[in-house]
Amino acid sequence: MTTPTAPAARFPVRVLGGPTALFEYGGLRFLTDPTFDAPGEYRRPGGIHLTKTAPAAARPGDLGPVDVVLLSHDEHPDNLDTSGREFLREVPLTLTTPGGAGRLGGTARGLADWESVTLDRPDGGTLTVTGVPAVHGPGHSAEVEPFTGRVVGFVLTGSDLPTVYVSGDNASLDAVKEIAARFGPVDTAVLFAGAPRFPVLFDGEPLVLDSPGAATAAALLEARRVVPVHCDSWAHFTEDAADLTAAFAAAGLADLLDPGHRG
Repeated sequence: MTTPTAPAARFPVRVLGGPTALFEYGGLRFLTDPTFDAPGEYRRPGGIHLTKTAPAAARPGDLGPVDVVLLSHDEHPDNLDTSGREFLREVPLTLTTPGGAGRLGGTARGLADWESVTLDRPDGGTLTVTGVPAVHGPGHSAEVEPFTGRVVGFVLTGSDLPTVYVSGDNASLDAVKEIAARFGPVDTAVLFAGAPRFPVLFDGEPLVLDSPGAATAAALLEARRVVPVHCDSWAHFTEDAADLTAAFAAAGLADLLDPGHRG
């Protein structure tokens, strides 16, 4: 059994829809995978079309200043859309994959797996963001990346701060085991879920954790709180918040789920 998170460690997470969430940590404001476009169709090569079904819960101008964007990858519009790309121009630092940093330019910085960056906190001291493995589909990264690209997750740590894991578009429990071995227990896990699927990719297997997989990841991490994202607003997400709730309840982990603040 995990121990309760101290009230000070349960910082608010504002969930904006899809993979996008906003939170303050160590005095800095972080945003995950910015997606702000209106609902509509995104046509991609290979016959894969993405349909956004709901708008974001807030517009970029409603968010106030953002210090750091944690961008799991830049190649898919359900993680970085047109409005999100425009938003990055106003952000002092975007942390993403090494390849994504090269494509985006500007203030983007790439983090390889287990590479860390130290950030100054406004009131003194520092915090650390470490890039951690993520695999955007079933199997090993070498088998998956030619089809779905490279993805990075993030772990945030500080001497007087809770440990935070932002998974990005990860489907690999083996990657979660590695992260847990280095950083567990995790105080807050922002888990991307939703079990997105396409029949033409990997025989329709999920490209990101399904709901039982998210519950297993929470157990592996010894997470004290799970804020789920990436389980609404897109037609190819095949599981939603109700599926997550059922899976966590079946695993005896229902008390870990925190839907965050919507809007």
